[in-house]
Amino acid sequence: MDDYAKVTPEILTALESVVGVRNVSTDREKREVYSYDEVNRGYWDGEYVAEVVVFPESPEHVAAVLALANERRIPVTPRGAGTGLSGGAVPLHRGIVLSFEKMNRILELDTDNLTITVEPGIVTAEITKAARAAGLLYAGDPCSGDASFIGGNVAENAGGNKVVKYGSTGASVLALEAVLPDGSVTWFGGKRRKDVTGYDFVHLLVGSEGTLAVVTKIVLKLLPLPARVVDLLIPFPDTESAVSFVPRILREAKVVPSSIEFMDRTSILLAQRYLNIRLPHDDAGAHLIVQLEGNDPKTLADEYERVGDLCFAHGALEVFVADNRNVRDKLWKARKCLAEAIMAFSAHSCLEDIAVPSSAVPELMRRTAAITDRWGIEGVHFGHIGDGNMHINFMLPEKRPDWHDLFGGALRELYAAARDLGGTISGEHGIGLKRRDYITTMLDPAQVELIRRVKRAFDPNNILNPGKIVPEALS
Repeated sequence: MDDYAKVTPEILTALESVVGVRNVSTDREKREVYSYDEVNRGYWDGEYVAEVVVFPESPEHVAAVLALANERRIPVTPRGAGTGLSGGAVPLHRGIVLSFEKMNRILELDTDNLTITVEPGIVTAEITKAARAAGLLYAGDPCSGDASFIGGNVAENAGGNKVVKYGSTGASVLALEAVLPDGSVTWFGGKRRKDVTGYDFVHLLVGSEGTLAVVTKIVLKLLPLPARVVDLLIPFPDTESAVSFVPRILREAKVVPSSIEFMDRTSILLAQRYLNIRLPHDDAGAHLIVQLEGNDPKTLADEYERVGDLCFAHGALEVFVADNRNVRDKLWKARKCLAEAIMAFSAHSCLEDIAVPSSAVPELMRRTAAITDRWGIEGVHFGHIGDGNMHINFMLPEKRPDWHDLFGGALRELYAAARDLGGTISGEHGIGLKRRDYITTMLDPAQVELIRRVKRAFDPNNILNPGKIVPEALS
């Protein structure tokens, strides 16, 4: 049982006085919509609906709300677009949900320092478009980029499709303006590329899931925009041949793609059904998507020819070259729709985010097949195979009363397999509430207690997104 204060009429009046009446809502339907993400609500052991939703328009609004909440000990849950898959934005202790959709501006595009400064509520794809218009590249490319907010990407350290070459979101974050739980506003980092003055608080906050501070501005690194991009769609007869081929791209073709993505046969058919399209060689056992970038057309052609020759030497059925924007967009739409397709066509689903060393991916896939067979669950598997981050997904097409137990048993085996293979239970979706009670599969008691101690240092009253990442201490 928690001892947090409730949101009283007095608190509502105080909130309205600092952010404006228009930015405070106690409407039941709105509160419910803003209290859940994309995780199936059946995972939760109760109904977790915020008492009030607040829509800040500035860092000053955020600071005033947190100062009030900290003084009265009211829990605050930061929220982006609600596209998360960990329950990170679910208000476990109710209280205030802080939604950032009104803080959605690009504040500066600095072409001299190759940076872009943005507010947390801007849709990630808008950053990509603004950078592209200036002849620059923002390398963050989560599959949810057309809907997700950059603040959520930072909170989860989202990975996405270009990690092989550019790294996860955190690799692009140079600086953060953050509001601490007591309402203090501070900056971590800057436009500089090197900084060892004190601790690296920037990258402590990246991936901290809104438990330490609330980010109100983000400075992102930009890069020169490659002049040419080519995507290769490579069908293989089966999953094993596709998965085992991936290391050869870097090792033997001596090419570093920006993306290497994987779709199993079930994923291929699901994407076709969802989008009402037909993909090339949809009878294949698996597809790889390999994206190559460059400025010199001859060099780029040489690279994709080397990859293509290697593909044919190791069992590929075909190599399709997508070298214009329309064809490439259609190809990526099929890959990026898969999470939505699973939720659309299953009565119950569980979308997971296992990351293992790249060499362990073939064994992970073998163990996953055994797990789904053992539990009678349909498996739909795709992901960022180039960096070992596989989205292992469980589906039940028909409603079943025992779905929660089935998924729970399969997850315990899947997480144990990830641990045994030197991997982890989340590569980019985060721990949140959904995986919180499984984190001891990966972390020993000393590390769990260290996380709690860091949390207490930032947030001694435990108001900021409480109950996430690690189980709450009993005392």
